[in-house]
Amino acid sequence: MKTTSFRRALTGLVTGLAIVAASPVLAAEGAPKPPRVSWSFAGPFGTFDRAQLQRGFKIYKEVCAACHGASLVSFRNLAEPGGPEFSRGQVAALAATYQIKDGPNDAGEMFERPGRAADRFPSPFPNELAARAANGGAYPIDMSVLAKARTYERGFPWFIFDIFTQYQENGPDYIHALLTGYKDPPQGFPALLPGQNYNEYMSGHLIAMPKPLNDGQVEYPKAADGKAQVPETVDQYSKDVTAFMMWMAEPHLEARKRMGLQVMLFLALFAGLLYFTKKKIWSRLPDHASVH
Repeated sequence: MKTTSFRRALTGLVTGLAIVAASPVLAAEGAPKPPRVSWSFAGPFGTFDRAQLQRGFKIYKEVCAACHGASLVSFRNLAEPGGPEFSRGQVAALAATYQIKDGPNDAGEMFERPGRAADRFPSPFPNELAARAANGGAYPIDMSVLAKARTYERGFPWFIFDIFTQYQENGPDYIHALLTGYKDPPQGFPALLPGQNYNEYMSGHLIAMPKPLNDGQVEYPKAADGKAQVPETVDQYSKDVTAFMMWMAEPHLEARKRMGLQVMLFLALFAGLLYFTKKKIWSRLPDHASVH
């Protein structure tokens, strides 16, 4: 009886491991794994690239903000340490270009006023129904925490390695892959219906959002000689706006990592003090053998 139970348990364990090991293959058949990107904010010592965040905000403002909101981000956050770090004057001027619905006034009516630094980024649509009506029934998702909410499963055994490498950039890698994954459908793929687009990294390869970025679409600041400092390509655009989205999702990332490092150093020092304290105290006591 014990042998039979052991065999059943062993069979179940082997079957479970086989399913886990096969799961990445099945996922890859539906959509390939996003390629890993070298992000400046990756790792325990990673930080945001200020210039990249400013370029990413430019992409968001000129392209993404037409459909996607960022309701959890205030204009003033753009000037805070650890972010794009625009000047307060730049932030105030930017906020003033928006019309914010406010009120009610003394007459009980709502009104519009120029934006202030304390205001949140306004939604491009007055409500969800208006957003769906303007986008063929699809609701453009808010981008405030999208970089942390959208991810993909690495599967076995990669999630084990990620514990030691501290890989946490699944979301940014996925978003970058999605923005660069628009292609013509391969031969034999079912004909696309109106409002459908083919994307290599989308589950099922069908996405309602049209291709948002094209080479040369957004003009970046030029160097003194008039040449572009970074390439104005879809790949660079997607990296920049993804980095900005990561900052929106985790604006205190740099402070968190600094605090984590300080805590680890404190714990290491504290452990050393405890060790030497224990050694000092016990060195004063007679040897156990001599007591007897």
